[in-house]
Parts: sequence; C-alpha cells; structure tokens
Amino acid sequence: MQQEYKLENIPATTSFSQWLKNNFQYIPPAFITLILLVGQFTFGILDSYVTLVAAIATSMIAEIILARVVLGTWKNLASAYITGISVGILIRSNVIWPYVVTALLSILSKYVFRYKDRHLWNPSNFGISWMLALYSVNVAGLSIQWGSNLLAMSVIWVLGLIIVNRAKRLHVTVTYVISFIILAYVRCLITGDAFLAEVSPLTGPMYQLFIFFMITDPPTSVSTRKGRMIVVVLVAIVEFILRLNNLIYAPFFALFLVGPLAKFLDLRNNALNNRKHEKPGPGPGSVI
Repeated sequence: MQQEYKLENIPATTSFSQWLKNNFQYIPPAFITLILLVGQFTFGILDSYVTLVAAIATSMIAEIILARVVLGTWKNLASAYITGISVGILIRSNVIWPYVVTALLSILSKYVFRYKDRHLWNPSNFGISWMLALYSVNVAGLSIQWGSNLLAMSVIWVLGLIIVNRAKRLHVTVTYVISFIILAYVRCLITGDAFLAEVSPLTGPMYQLFIFFMITDPPTSVSTRKGRMIVVVLVAIVEFILRLNNLIYAPFFALFLVGPLAKFLDLRNNALNNRKHEKPGPGPGSVI
C-alpha cells in the first residue's frame, strides 16, 4: 500500500526542507496539477473533466496491475499520475476512448519496451506521439497559449525552474530553451516569419509540460550531465527540421526519435564499461 505523507506527521526535529527532500517525488505531481489549474481557470484548457479523470485512472490502474504482474512489486503511483494528467492536458478529442488508449499505451511502454531492465521512452511522450501520428482524425494536441497573462506564465516558470533544479535537471531545461531560441531565430530567417512568433510556443502549456517533465524525466535521461545536454540539443535540432516541414507536434516527435536511441546507447555503453572494469575470476587451475 502506498504510504501517505502529511505535514502534521512530521516530527518536531525534522525540518520542512528535510521532509521535502525525503518526499520530493510528490512535488512534480503537485506542480503539474498547478499547471492544470492555472491553465484551466485562465483559458479553460480542458474540454472535459471526465476525460482527465479517465486518463489519470487508466494510468494508475495500469501501473498497479503491470507492476505487480511484470515486476512483482507495488509501485509508487506519482509517476503514473503525472503520465495520466499529462495525457489529459496534452491531447484533444471529442470522444473519451483516445484518452484511455493513450494513457494505457504510455504505461505499457514502460513494461514492454525495456533494455537492461530500464524503459527507454518517456511514457506520456510515447503514447501521445503514437496517437497524434496514427489517429489524427480523432486526436489533436493542445495548442492553446497563455496569451498575455504574464503572471500565470511567470509563476509556472519560476516554480518549474526551482523543481528541475532540485531534481538536478536544470541544465537540461536551460540547454533546450537556449537551443530552441537560437533555432527559432534561424527559422525566422528561413521562413520570413516574425522572431516572436517562432519563440512564442515556449509560453504555452504544451511546451511547459514538455520542458519541465518530458525532457527532464530522470528514468529516461542518459547518465551524464554532458550527455543530457547533447541529447536535448539534438532534440531541438530534430524539432527544428520537423517544424520546417510543418509538423506542429514537432517537439513530441523529436523526443520520440532521439530520446530512446540515446538512452539505449547510454545503457549499452555503461554495460560495456562495467564489463571492462570487472576483475577476471580465478582460472580453472588456480589455487585460492
């Protein structure tokens, strides 16, 4: 059973910062809920609360069942909640089944596509990318911007940067944002569009979820700081190419293509390096 943490249960000798450190896994779900609330009360980004609940419930139920069946364990559901709420926010459909299928595909990807006991794709990126590519008749992506509401955007960005810094992934977000801005300028030179028009997607809820959750996802990130920075630069470059070809969901597809390959190579290289550093055991005729 998942243990619940409440502020009133914290011993007097434990500081709030220590409690926060010990229970950091609950901060990202709280933050993504804040993004949802700000977006909903400011611009009404949800079509229906029913579809949101369906996506979250599907993710959490699938996580419980698959973790028990495949891994023989009970998993903390914070990650499944993030996946479900991301699906509920990021896709649009007039029917409920795409939310259920997208959430289910997202969680399934963690247990089906594995290498060296690690999953390769960010779950919500996997599910959303497949649905946007294969079922575009029934599914669209969130494209609403925050508009001129600078306060809402500022709150999200400040809290987001604090959280990714706490998770030791600030360099990932900053590298991607810088790369995106530079490539946005290159795009405006190529297309003739206004520079601000090319940069403006960064202010939208779709990119905020992408920047603070998808590309910074620790389980699917490569193992080194330098490697993570290289990967997000490559994601930005692939996105740049896809955008020039008028793919409006370019960030999702770019991460879908680059992220898993990078994770696979990272796991493979780490395994080879560990094998090289293993001390050979005694030979058949050696005396111990």
